[in-house]
Amino acid sequence: MLSGGGAKGLAHIGVLKIIDSLNIKVDYIAGTSMGAVIGGLYASGYSGKQLDSIFKQVDVDALLQDYIPRGSQTFYEKRNDEIYAFALPFDGFQLELPTAISKGLYNYNLISKLTRHVSHIKDFDQLPIPFLCIATDVETGEEVILKKGILAKCILASGAIPTLYSPIDFDHKMLIDGGVINNYPVEEVIKKGATYIIGVDVQDGLKKMDQIKSATGVLAQVTNYAMIEKMAEKEKLTTLYIKPDIKGYTVVSFEKGEEIVEKGEIEARKHISKLVDLVSNNKRDIVQKEMTDSLFIEEIQVDNLENYTRAYVLGKLKFNNKKKISFNEFQQGINNLNATQNFKSIYYSFEKMTKGERLIIDVRENKRNTFLKLGLHYDGLLKSALLVNFTRKNLFTKNDVLSFDVGLGDNFRYNFNYYIDNGFYWSFGFNSRYVSFNKNLQNDFSNNVILNPFNLKALNIDYSDLSNQAYLQTIFVQKFSIGAGIELKHLKIESQSIQNVLDPIIDNSDYFSVFGYMKYDSFDNKYFPKKGWYLMADIKPILYSSSRIDNFENLLLQKPMVE
Repeated sequence: MLSGGGAKGLAHIGVLKIIDSLNIKVDYIAGTSMGAVIGGLYASGYSGKQLDSIFKQVDVDALLQDYIPRGSQTFYEKRNDEIYAFALPFDGFQLELPTAISKGLYNYNLISKLTRHVSHIKDFDQLPIPFLCIATDVETGEEVILKKGILAKCILASGAIPTLYSPIDFDHKMLIDGGVINNYPVEEVIKKGATYIIGVDVQDGLKKMDQIKSATGVLAQVTNYAMIEKMAEKEKLTTLYIKPDIKGYTVVSFEKGEEIVEKGEIEARKHISKLVDLVSNNKRDIVQKEMTDSLFIEEIQVDNLENYTRAYVLGKLKFNNKKKISFNEFQQGINNLNATQNFKSIYYSFEKMTKGERLIIDVRENKRNTFLKLGLHYDGLLKSALLVNFTRKNLFTKNDVLSFDVGLGDNFRYNFNYYIDNGFYWSFGFNSRYVSFNKNLQNDFSNNVILNPFNLKALNIDYSDLSNQAYLQTIFVQKFSIGAGIELKHLKIESQSIQNVLDPIIDNSDYFSVFGYMKYDSFDNKYFPKKGWYLMADIKPILYSSSRIDNFENLLLQKPMVE
């Protein structure tokens, strides 16, 4: 019987290590919140020692907040994240704030990978150790006992701390942390026929106001009100009650995991004399670390799509059915899908098939489809500007996104883009952009045939560029973005510096061209990369110009760039 307690629940691992060292066979295990995480993994076949090793390698930052690796983002998503300081999401005309700090996808990926060997088991009584966990129905406040379904999803639901993790959609209910209603479900173990119950309690008592120093502290205090009152009776129902000394730790003290595990070991050793009476001659099967790390996806099923197509999802996953991939490649695909920010939740499970596995992806689309983004910009050419972006998704059809950027400052500019993303299939879009600036040039780029005769030291140039493109784009070998299109550009360049001696309009022409490009970007950080590659190559034959001086010749522009 393992209670909830956030990071303090890592003390359960220390207790389980002692239980394993004495070869005590556990017949049933139940838990809430972090107790469900540790208990569920233990029930699936891991030893306490293995769990200790696993949690030492956990990325604490990713555990507590959503982190989208840059490599999972498309070029469009990278650009927006790196230009704008913040975004305001809207549902219709109403500002909509997120329900929690994290969707918990890192946690789900981690637990799914660790429980993959039992992913085909939907009845938790059939696990190596029978198991159940507790969640809370956020709408009714009622207790929900989870003993069937997808193990990883049930564990996540039991540990969905309010405001920290988003509620979990489960069987038409929205579930949050079971600790809100029943943080120590000893009664459920008794109902299963248990006669000797070892209970590990890592809950805090009520704290004084000066001891509550964070939002999570306030939340823990509130959720403890009812449980503290009930614990006296629950303790009486427990044969061996173990309460590690976890004072000074909070529900998010994961960075002190080793210390907390040790606290559990220390407390369990105090009860050795009672534990040795439970020693069994039967050894339980432990999950082997040599578990295969590859998947053969025989079939892919995507549920609950409304505004996005199956092709869109597969394009983001970057793998298709009838493929053998590593689990890391699979999780990279899930991260790619999450990076679109078009889904408020992404869950998946596996079912055994004849040759491989059926991948079932259950998504919930994000209803926030309108965004207002703001940022600041400065450089030596365009100077300072307030950046404003309006983005609308699913405006006319499935998979589409409309984006309109405006730079308001010393030099006006805009960038309009409409794109329909069809994943592996050819996608298409339209782009219109305008930029203007004024600049003093020390060179007229014609061997100074303008500057020298008139004894000018510089040309003051007014430059404007209006470009309109229509293009097609797709994914090449699952890594490169390749595309082609047509462009109509209007350039106007004039200088008032020469208006008394020459025509001040240097160019005022339309240019028609076709273009092709290939992009690859695996930088971990755009501005200060530590690893990765950047490749950008394009080719643009300019086929026609309405040149006002009738001296246009076809030319070819090429721009390879590798970093």
